[in-house]
Amino acid sequence: LSPMELGIAVASGAEAHRVVKRAEDLGVGHAWFYDSQLLYGELFASMAAAAMRTERIRLGSGVLIPSNRIAPIAANGFATLARLAPGRIDFGVGTGFTGRRSIGADAIPLAEMKEHIRVMRELWAGGTPEWDFEGTRRKIRFLNPETSRLHLADPIPLYVSAFGPKTRAYTAEVADGWMNFLFADEAAAQDARDIRERCSAGDRDPDSLHSVAFTLGCVLDEGEPADSPRAVAQAGPLVAAMLHNWAEAEERGSALQLPPEWREVIEAYAHHHKRFEPADARYLENHTGHLMFVREGDRPFITGEMIRALTFTGTPDELRGRAKRLADAGYHQIAVQLVPDAEDAIDRWVELFRGL
Repeated sequence: LSPMELGIAVASGAEAHRVVKRAEDLGVGHAWFYDSQLLYGELFASMAAAAMRTERIRLGSGVLIPSNRIAPIAANGFATLARLAPGRIDFGVGTGFTGRRSIGADAIPLAEMKEHIRVMRELWAGGTPEWDFEGTRRKIRFLNPETSRLHLADPIPLYVSAFGPKTRAYTAEVADGWMNFLFADEAAAQDARDIRERCSAGDRDPDSLHSVAFTLGCVLDEGEPADSPRAVAQAGPLVAAMLHNWAEAEERGSALQLPPEWREVIEAYAHHHKRFEPADARYLENHTGHLMFVREGDRPFITGEMIRALTFTGTPDELRGRAKRLADAGYHQIAVQLVPDAEDAIDRWVELFRGL
């Protein structure tokens, strides 16, 4: 593959191992698994199935949400996976978007995520960290990792999903990798410049922080419109997720800045969102199908212009140009999420990246 790596992201589930194995056979180096407990299958079960079917591809959480599991369980899960795939497991973590929004909650505080990471890493190092549980500070450790077949010999790299300045500062200081979501290329390039500057300010080589841009998209045929049925199926879920976020942010009183060219469609979607039932839990309908499929009611709001602007969609030449510019900005990997029932798109993505 080219200097810009191709990774894939998948909705965790009992059959996710199939496309991960296919990706490995095609030379893809990384697979990331989502962790939204009411949308997808269980993270560790999905990663374990993939670990047992593969030999080379790296497997990571993309991303684990700390509130879904207490720290000792999460640490145990990764150490167990590392036994199945030594040296191939990555720990991606974030404060939570859909995994939290789909239960009507906001993202967890940064301090809570940092504490979760601290406890997990100390356990992996064979230490005895202090851990808050049920209102009491307790000392814990893995009691017999050899007998329980936990693998602690290889380091488990830490990747942090970081959008805000405080999280990026923490990422530049302690993480092995940085995860970002790719929307508009110019904004993504500015994000990369920002975190690289933070690394440099801390006397760290910016290229030592492995930078991954997550996206959805579609490799278009020449002349194929960006709102073709195939493009909507493969890339449209990302536009829908943005609409869901914009509508929900307004409802929560933290309205995001709206792109002026899409203000009309976003405001129309916000009006549509207000009809979701039950009224005290609109998030249940709002996040149904998140990053998996476009709901019938969402389809009229998704335009070809939005797909081109917010997703990694275009002809092969267009996408290769974009990938090269993102590499120049400092990204090392583009992780393309494959939507359910369109996993065969992996072949087009591999062909595209081989042509860089």
